[in-house]
Amino acid sequence: MKLGILAVGHKMPDWVADGCNEYLRRMPRELPVSVSEIKPEPRHGKTREQLLAAEATRLNAALAAYPRLIVLDERGDDLTTLALAQHLREWMQDGRDTAFVIGGADGIDGEIKRAAERRIRLSSLTLPHAMARLVLCEQLYRAISVVRNHPYHREG
Repeated sequence: MKLGILAVGHKMPDWVADGCNEYLRRMPRELPVSVSEIKPEPRHGKTREQLLAAEATRLNAALAAYPRLIVLDERGDDLTTLALAQHLREWMQDGRDTAFVIGGADGIDGEIKRAAERRIRLSSLTLPHAMARLVLCEQLYRAISVVRNHPYHREG
């Protein structure tokens, strides 16, 4: 099984790439994670709906490789680390490749949200795009450490 993070946005600062790479490097070989940047639509003179539709076209092309879709959404389910680890355990048993989508500045097209198996949020706080990407990478590593009984995550 593979995990993919599909993030609408431009190249992130080095500290984000370095942080993500550190957690992704720690992932077990049987659960590789890749990060793909999806080009945001140029804003000039376009409505929010036009922007989201153009980004959805790019996202859908990338999503074709992933049978399971998880959308990061501010109105999504608020999961604990242990709940995310349980979902990850179930997904690994199922074996379908899974994509996590992080939308751009204007969010994510409604059709993509409706197609998602789950919508989750990383925080009740508004996170900058760069932080959301880094937090997701860390949480995926933390979840697999729980699944594998690795001491990285300490509960209590």
